[in-house]
Amino acid sequence: MGPSTSGAILNTTPKSTKTSHKRVLDMSLPGPDHGDPDHAFMLANKWMNATKLAELVKTQGLVYKKGKFSAIEEEQLRAAIENFRLSRGLTDEQLLDIIFQKNEKGKDNAFWSEITSALALRPIIAVYHHVRRVFHPKKQQGKWMPEEDAVLKQAVADLGQQWEKVSEIVGRMSSDCRDRYRNHIANRDVRVTGAWTKEEETELTNIVTEMTIQQGKDIDNDVFWGKVSDRMGNRRGRQQCRIKWTDSLSKTVKNEGQKPRWSAQDAYILVHRVDSMNVRDDTEIDWKTLPDSDWNLWSAHSLQRRWLTMKRAIKGYEDMTHQEIMDILRVKKAQLPPTSAARKRKVTSAANIEESVESEPGDMGPSASKGLPEAQNGASDGQDRDADGSTEDSDA
Repeated sequence: MGPSTSGAILNTTPKSTKTSHKRVLDMSLPGPDHGDPDHAFMLANKWMNATKLAELVKTQGLVYKKGKFSAIEEEQLRAAIENFRLSRGLTDEQLLDIIFQKNEKGKDNAFWSEITSALALRPIIAVYHHVRRVFHPKKQQGKWMPEEDAVLKQAVADLGQQWEKVSEIVGRMSSDCRDRYRNHIANRDVRVTGAWTKEEETELTNIVTEMTIQQGKDIDNDVFWGKVSDRMGNRRGRQQCRIKWTDSLSKTVKNEGQKPRWSAQDAYILVHRVDSMNVRDDTEIDWKTLPDSDWNLWSAHSLQRRWLTMKRAIKGYEDMTHQEIMDILRVKKAQLPPTSAARKRKVTSAANIEESVESEPGDMGPSASKGLPEAQNGASDGQDRDADGSTEDSDA
């Protein structure tokens, strides 16, 4: 279910609620529908890549979910995997042999189909890659050391970007090797770090608006950050460009060169838009769906960071369900702030953006990304996401 519009929220009388203490994840709450039974069977049994899935979306109206797995999905997967293990009388070692079958053609389709069926709208190939990452014995090995970087650099020089083979040499997961190389090793000799200059910010703004608005695409979600980095001469990496844009420049460009301030009305709208989605946990939120035509200054990444700030301000939030947190925030944000307190904001057209970049570059001074760690989900999950929805550790 999509969120209520900001306009509807500003005329909404908030619900009165009572809080109750439950588990952090309430698995008894109803989840999303599995949709068309034929499509659900197809998703759980046919190994389709992103291109084929996109084709079926257009030709058959297929609906499927992509992006980071929610906390509820993680629990559902773990339960489905354990049920499979117990029903077959398998040991943990035998289960890992099934998950990490080295021969791709020897995959246990019954296992992957059964656990995929436990989730709504997830393609089997996405579940396959996700589970193999989550259970990988080389997962989360800590900070990269200089000697590992040297081994990684040499392995790529010898093997190219064959990440599975590189992984065997480096001793890290293939996705970790890929991310480390793309974000920190490649073009290191020309990479610039530290605060962005006004000239760099103007260059990035020109590149992103040319690639999106001038081509009728979305300024936040239709960006291929690898291409942006290439056009900047790789002086700034794809991750640097993405964070600078989503955390700083996007909202400034949309506000005609003036850096907007987060207001009490913004917080009110955010709480009630999240409330209207009726999710079981905030990791189920697709943050890209929250902005609308009347409330569009803040990127998905910015909105999630604001949400996390509000949530973490609640004492004991770690031991509360999403519904309990929502009850508290709904009461805190029960009153619509006075209209006079809200700053007037405009939706900026492509023409206005071009003009503001050319005539008012001083309005976008250098700034460093600050605030909370990378957000958890959607376009703001801390991964390097491109316009096709893929990430540095894309699931589908």
